[in-house]
Amino acid sequence: MKIEGTQELHASRDRVYACLIDSQVLQRCIPGCESLEKTGEDAYAVTIRAGIGAIKGTFKGSVRLEDMRPPEHYRIVVEGKGGPGFVKGSGDFDLEERDGVTVIKYQGDLQVGGGIAGIGQRMIEAAAKMMASRFFNALEVEATKPQEATVPPPDSSLP
Repeated sequence: MKIEGTQELHASRDRVYACLIDSQVLQRCIPGCESLEKTGEDAYAVTIRAGIGAIKGTFKGSVRLEDMRPPEHYRIVVEGKGGPGFVKGSGDFDLEERDGVTVIKYQGDLQVGGGIAGIGQRMIEAAAKMMASRFFNALEVEATKPQEATVPPPDSSLP
């Protein structure tokens, strides 16, 4: 199944891209994400609680970021298995800045199997669009938060 769309975020492209590759931000933005732990460079183990209709459960899997060209493009590859079945997918994100607004064009492929596949493509597509909307709304909140200033540690060599 193909998924594609465009989303505008009211934040700079550099800030949005930084949020898209920050595992803590992603964990807060991905609907149902219970954990996102780094396992290697641009690779993570993920646990997501999700469902469509009466089919609900926890998926454990992996996330990889590829083809990274800051701040304009990257690809995300996701694989997960759980009680409701399996999910495999990849998506390309292209970021363009227009007058302080970041336009994200995304497109990807999604494969589902097991019990979750039995609920029908239309319901899966509707759920994917809803999750994408929730993700981008949360991402915009994160990208527009004031960035915390880092305070250098006190210099212990001073008397």
